Amino acid sequence: MDHDQVIPKGYAVDDLPFDSLYRHGFARVAVAVPRVRVADPAYNVEQTVELAGEAVAAGAVLTIFPELGLSSYTADDLFHQDALDDAVDAALERVVAASTDLDTVLVVGAPARAQGRLFNCAVAICRGVVLGVAPKSYLPNYREYYEKRQFAAAREALEDQITIAGHRAPFGSDLLFRASNLADFTFHLEICEDGWVPLPPSGFAALAGATVLVNLSASNIVIGKADYRRTLCTSHSARYLAAYLYSASGHGESTTDLAWDGQALICENGDLLAEGERFSDHPQLITADLDLRRLAADRLRTTSFADNVHDHRDRLTAMRRVEVRLPIPEGPTALRRDIERFPYVPADPAVRNERCAEVHHIQVEGLSTRLRATGLERVVIGVSGGLDSTQALIVAAKTMDRLGLPRANVLAYTMPGFATSTRTRTDAHRLMAALDVTAGEIDIRPSAAQMLRDLGHPAADGAEQYDITYENVQAGERTSHLFRLANQHGALVVGTGDLSELALGWCTFGVGDHMAHYSVNASVPKTLIKYLIAWAVDTEQFGPEAGEVLSSILRTEISPELIPHADTSAPRQSSEATVGPYELQDFHLYYLLRFGYRPSRVAYLARHAWSDAAAGRWPDLVPADQRHAYDLATIKHWLAEFLRRFVQTSQFKRSTLPNAPKVGSGGSLSPRGDWRAPSDASATAWLDELARNVPDY
Repeated sequence: MDHDQVIPKGYAVDDLPFDSLYRHGFARVAVAVPRVRVADPAYNVEQTVELAGEAVAAGAVLTIFPELGLSSYTADDLFHQDALDDAVDAALERVVAASTDLDTVLVVGAPARAQGRLFNCAVAICRGVVLGVAPKSYLPNYREYYEKRQFAAAREALEDQITIAGHRAPFGSDLLFRASNLADFTFHLEICEDGWVPLPPSGFAALAGATVLVNLSASNIVIGKADYRRTLCTSHSARYLAAYLYSASGHGESTTDLAWDGQALICENGDLLAEGERFSDHPQLITADLDLRRLAADRLRTTSFADNVHDHRDRLTAMRRVEVRLPIPEGPTALRRDIERFPYVPADPAVRNERCAEVHHIQVEGLSTRLRATGLERVVIGVSGGLDSTQALIVAAKTMDRLGLPRANVLAYTMPGFATSTRTRTDAHRLMAALDVTAGEIDIRPSAAQMLRDLGHPAADGAEQYDITYENVQAGERTSHLFRLANQHGALVVGTGDLSELALGWCTFGVGDHMAHYSVNASVPKTLIKYLIAWAVDTEQFGPEAGEVLSSILRTEISPELIPHADTSAPRQSSEATVGPYELQDFHLYYLLRFGYRPSRVAYLARHAWSDAAAGRWPDLVPADQRHAYDLATIKHWLAEFLRRFVQTSQFKRSTLPNAPKVGSGGSLSPRGDWRAPSDASATAWLDELARNVPDY
C-alpha cells in the first residue's frame, strides 16, 4: 500500500508563512506519559487519546507514548489471556478511529499477536491509517525482567506484514517512516532494551537516514537510573547526530515488585531539549522543536558518518521506507526554542567562565609552543587601546609566565596616527604598565606623511581626502614597524586581528593588520573577545589596576581610528557603522560558517534571538543599556552586507593568513583548517535567496 496516498495532502513547506517554524526546518514533537491501569485497555486508550489531543493543541506533528501503554507493561502472564489481547485490539481500533481527527502522528505501545506469537510492539498511526508496526528486537531476561516468558523478539518474525486493528501494515524493526512534506524528518521506532544494547537498531536506522529516533520504554526506577537514562539518551543523540525521544512508564503501573517514575526526555545531538516531571501522579506531556537542518548539516560535513554508512551498506539498503505526510499546521507557528543571541558566548555564567578559561589556555598554548619551536624568547605587539590588541597582549603576558620568562620580553608599542584618541592612547600605556611589559611608543605620523607625499596623495598637502589609501597607509606603517622591530630584537610579531574582522574583510591586506608571524585571535570572534577581557576583570587575573583599565577598554567605541576629527578625546570613527553590529554579524557568521544555512533561515533565527530585548537570556556581563534589539528589516540589511563581504570580497585575505590556533567548534577561517573557498566567488545566490525569501517587515 502506498501510505502517502491515503494521508490528506497539505501545504508544501515553501508555501508556509515566514513565521512558521516548519518552513525553516524545525519540527515540534511531543513525548507523553499517561496514567494507566494494569490490564485495562479501555481506560488506557481514553487517557492516550486525551493526551494526544493536548499534543495536537500544542502543534506537535509526532507524539509518542510508553512501551505497552495500552495494556500496561506490568500485566505479566495476563498477556497470554485472550480477553486482554482482544481488549488491546479494540483499544487500537479506538486510537486509529480517533486519529482521523488528530493532526499528529501517534506512536503507541501494545502487545500484538502475529504468526502464532506475541510481540511487544510500537504502532505508528496517522489520520486513520496504521503506518507500520515495529516489534521489540531485544527482550531482557535478567534481574527483574522476564520478557521472553511472554514475548517473541523481532528476529523471530516470519512475515514483514501484520494485520492489526483491522489494518494490514508493514511489520518489522527495519521500518523508516519518512515525511514526504518535510525534508530531513525520518523517524524510527525501537523499544526500551533496544536502546541499551551495544549496537541498537536505531543506530543502523540513523545511518540509513533516520533523524528522529524514538524509544517507547517501560524501565522501572531504581537509585541512579534516571541519570543513567538521561546520559544514555543524550549521548545516543550525539553519537548518531539525531534527535532521541524517550517515554517511560509512569503512574499506575503495578508496584508489586517495582516502582515507576515516568521519565520523559527529548534530546538532540547531545543536548537535552526537554524533560518531564518524574514521579508525577498526573499525565505528562513535553514538547520540543527539533532542528532538523542542524542534524542534516552535521551529517553532511561529518565524513566519517558517511564512511560508517558504507561499511553497513547491505543492512542499510535493506531497510524499508514508509512514506507519511505529516499534519503540518498551515498558518504561522512560532518557534519555542532558545536561540542564544551570542552563539560563541554561553549565557550561563559558570559555563561562560569555563569557556573563557579554555579559550585563554588554547591561545597561550598556541603562542608558547610556537616560541619554543622557533627558539625565540621575545614577542613584539602593537597595542592600540582597543579590544583585539588588549586580548593579544594578555595572551602574550601569560605566555611569558608559562614559559618562565619575564614579562619584559613582551615588547609592546603604541603607535599613534592621525586619528588616535587620547583615551585609547592613555589606556594603551596604562595597560602596558599594569601588565609589566616593556612599553614603547612610535609616532607613525611622520613616516605615514612621507608615504602620502611619495604617493602624491592630496592629504600630504593638508587636503581632507580621507580615503582607503589614507587609512591603509597608517595601518601599513604600523605593521611595517612591528616587523622591523622583530628583526631588530630577535622577536616574533604577534597578530591581533579577530575572526569577525577576517569574516568581514575588515583588515588591511599584506603589510597591515592582516599579517603577523603568529596570530592568537584569528579564530576568536569579537563578541567572545569582549567576554574574555570581561572574564579577566571578573576573575581578577591581573589585579585591580589592570582591571580598571580593562574595564575602560570594554566601554570604548570599536574603531580603527584612522580618520581625523575635531574632538580627539575619544574615537569618532565607528567600525560597526560600516560593517554592522558585531554582535549581529557574529550571529550570522556562526550559522553560515558552522552549518552553511541558507540566508533566510539565518535571518529567521536572528529575528527569533534579537527581536525582543526583554525575551530570552542575556549573559550577565552585558549592561542593561547595551541590551539591543533588531527588527527583521535591520537584520536583513546587515545580513546582506555580511554575505557580500564574506562570500565575494574578502576571501583573498583569508587565503593568505598566518598561523593561529583554532579555538572553538564554531570554526576558523584558516585556509589550512576549516575554510577553503575561492577568492573570486559571487554572492549572487546568497543575496537572491535572502531577497526572495525574507520579507522586509
